Amino acid sequence: MALAPAGYNYAKGAGIESFPAAVVFAVLYALLLVFFLFKSFTRPTFVFFVLAFFCLLRFIGFIIRALLAQVPADGENINLFIAYEVIYNTGFFGIIYSTYTLILDRVAFAKNLPRGPIYYLLKRRFLFRLALTAAVSIGITGSIQALLGTQPSTISTGNTLRKVAIYIFLVCAILVFLQAFILARVEFSEGGYSSVTRGPGGKYGVYLLIVVALLLVAREAFFAATINKQTIQESLWYPLAALTELLAVSLFTIPGLVPARSEIPQDSEWA
Repeated sequence: MALAPAGYNYAKGAGIESFPAAVVFAVLYALLLVFFLFKSFTRPTFVFFVLAFFCLLRFIGFIIRALLAQVPADGENINLFIAYEVIYNTGFFGIIYSTYTLILDRVAFAKNLPRGPIYYLLKRRFLFRLALTAAVSIGITGSIQALLGTQPSTISTGNTLRKVAIYIFLVCAILVFLQAFILARVEFSEGGYSSVTRGPGGKYGVYLLIVVALLLVAREAFFAATINKQTIQESLWYPLAALTELLAVSLFTIPGLVPARSEIPQDSEWA
């Protein structure tokens, strides 16, 4: 990429063309940002704080995407394009970790907690954060090397690192999907959080979280399927990558889905 001729438009080369779509998503994420900031103070919980951070990164990311699509000089600015890549890659950490955390928080309400080596590993928040942090770091490093590398070997290494990051995210998304079924087993057998709260999010929380996890898996599966493509058509990217995330984060606005930190049993080993 760094060897691209003068006047090369990095945005168009990556398939970024629609200004209106980017603006619409920026506005939607701005509204969600306001909502989650409000909930972070009125119903304090780690999940809402992280979702607010996610929405902030997506809002900034789509503003930059709109500029890349609309302004030719910005589309040719490799530094701005890299900034977009970094912000976009970092943002996914927020939505997937929020989903993971919420599932563990709701499992903590169970009287008979799941046991066994697999459950022990799945509830280790530090390990999950470590995997996500590694994916973000590797993805950012790979993007920078692939775009700024002056040697074929450097560019190849960068592309390899980007692939590794995508696969790590995909594995993490699948683990969250499996955890959603652990939550389903717990709440269907003894009620859990769904039995102590009101609102559709409390009653149908298991189904909602399975849908959220499935959307995250679909998002990462799309990137894994297009991993070798330099240009991704927006007719595919928006419904399969951008919209899946938006739908997932929007489900967190349903009343009763997220317990406040003060409600979570602090003596639970899953808390």
